[in-house]
Amino acid sequence: MSGPGTDPLAKKPRGNYQVRTPRSTRVAAKMQFSGPSGVIPWWHPDLYARRRPNLLLRQAVLQAIRAQFGRLRFVEVETPALQVSPGLEPHLKAFETRLEQPDGAFRQLYLHTSPEFAMKKLLAAGEEKLFQLAPVFRNGERAATHHPAFLMLEWYRAGQDYRAIMADCESLLRSIAQACGRTTLRWQSQTAEIAASWQYLTVQQAFAQYAGIDIEACIGPDPLRPDLAAMRGACAGIGLRVDAGDSWDDLYFRVALDRVEPKLGLGAPTILHDYPIHMAALSRPKSGNPRLAERFELYACGMELANAFSELTDAAEQQRRFEADMALKKRLYGYDYPIDADFIAALKHGLPDCAGIALGVDRLVMLLAGASRIEEVLWLPVSE
Repeated sequence: MSGPGTDPLAKKPRGNYQVRTPRSTRVAAKMQFSGPSGVIPWWHPDLYARRRPNLLLRQAVLQAIRAQFGRLRFVEVETPALQVSPGLEPHLKAFETRLEQPDGAFRQLYLHTSPEFAMKKLLAAGEEKLFQLAPVFRNGERAATHHPAFLMLEWYRAGQDYRAIMADCESLLRSIAQACGRTTLRWQSQTAEIAASWQYLTVQQAFAQYAGIDIEACIGPDPLRPDLAAMRGACAGIGLRVDAGDSWDDLYFRVALDRVEPKLGLGAPTILHDYPIHMAALSRPKSGNPRLAERFELYACGMELANAFSELTDAAEQQRRFEADMALKKRLYGYDYPIDADFIAALKHGLPDCAGIALGVDRLVMLLAGASRIEEVLWLPVSE
């Protein structure tokens, strides 16, 4: 799980997780470290020995995840990483490949950025509670908390909305903490106590509290085409840089990165919920306020861990949103991705009311281990 046009590497559709760090500010990930005798690769026994406690913690986290969903009677599924459509968030870049058919013909496919489309097809098929620990792939992403191949936990509940997923997050993290003997999440100089009372903030509340911006006033009369002039004025009013070519989303994420996200999940995890509707292509509108989406993100220590929706089930509206997102992608980057017609067909057949989430497992292990880089919790990183 939704990102600006300043090349933010945004999460998701799902995120889901949303990477919003502009390329100009990303630090290149180092695959190797320098030692007295030169460069030391990740597999070197000395370097590996330093990481091994984190890797055993990773193993314990995965065992705890499976145990928790087993107790809740979820089914664990596996879906193909090769897909017709990799995920249609405008700012995500996928890995492309070609499938060679037995007759020698080639078919364009992609490594998925999320297993979301495939898992929703299983919901349409009749599954009611399912989860998956899926290796996913995103091109152009490498930094302290980003890696081109990473492990995503996704789960879905039929007949529920995003409030049930919020409750799942609290119970899951607490069960993981108990199983691993870790009660504190750590990132840089910040901490969050899993057992503490979690904070729940709407996007409106967070922007007002931490940035002094009335975000709903900046949406304007048409929630699908938010008011750029209002957003520019609000950002200028708090002394934030406003560039001539900035879109509404550019400014939103500049405020979020500079003023809001660093304050989230400090002391205890934070759930940030109810986003502007145009920032949630796969989410249904909020009951009672269709200008907003039933979407939330989970934060700890200023880091985003997960992205969740009450899922959109209207096939025609989903098609319209996909087409709009791909038109934006084409305009921004000069290319787009195909829409998965089979996914739209599943929606037309009947996707039940449901809610789902994507959680970055590597980031969660980082916070439990107090690691400074994502490579410190991977068995082996992707070679540079």
